Amino acid sequence: MRQVRIHGRGGQGVVTAAEMLARAGFLAGHEAQAIPSFGSERTGAPVVAYCRFADSPLRTREPVLHPDVVLVQDPTLLAAVEPFAGLGAHGLVIVNTTADAPTVRRDAGVEGSHATVITIPAMSITMSHLGKPKPAAAMLAAYAAATGDITLDAIAQVFRDRFPGKVGDANAHAAEEAYAYVRAEVAGDGGGGGLAAAGTREA
Repeated sequence: MRQVRIHGRGGQGVVTAAEMLARAGFLAGHEAQAIPSFGSERTGAPVVAYCRFADSPLRTREPVLHPDVVLVQDPTLLAAVEPFAGLGAHGLVIVNTTADAPTVRRDAGVEGSHATVITIPAMSITMSHLGKPKPAAAMLAAYAAATGDITLDAIAQVFRDRFPGKVGDANAHAAEEAYAYVRAEVAGDGGGGGLAAAGTREA
């Protein structure tokens, strides 16, 4: 089972990101579920949502307390919501920021964590294509590039299905750029794949 927790702020499409991730997981052949959080979702307030994949029926619906992967759509939440909470030693954290991984660890107060950290300027990528601060597609594409759990094509498809026309296309293009960004960093690190991203990653 793969468990994912998504942190962001109201208005950034956090719940939508979990739903799109579950749909992309289903297209990848997994059993999948998205679980929204029903706390305050006013614009700017912290929001969290969850997603699970498995290759057998999913019978649990509780919040993800021990994620394998955490997506942080707003870096100002690093010190506020403890995004590293519950992560195992081989966990992965992907943060929408122009900062580097050591800065992320410092801001989150987890310098001793053994989780892998990948950073990506998802917001600037999104704004260049969509013109709105909704980085979900770019963040999911970064996740796809880092893990291989889902495909870029699946991400593009689910956003185009959800938002037909220009909005769907803009999200798909943002996803393509974000995917290429992470994959290029992986290639630059010489690892050829996996969870490595030179300049953005620190294990």
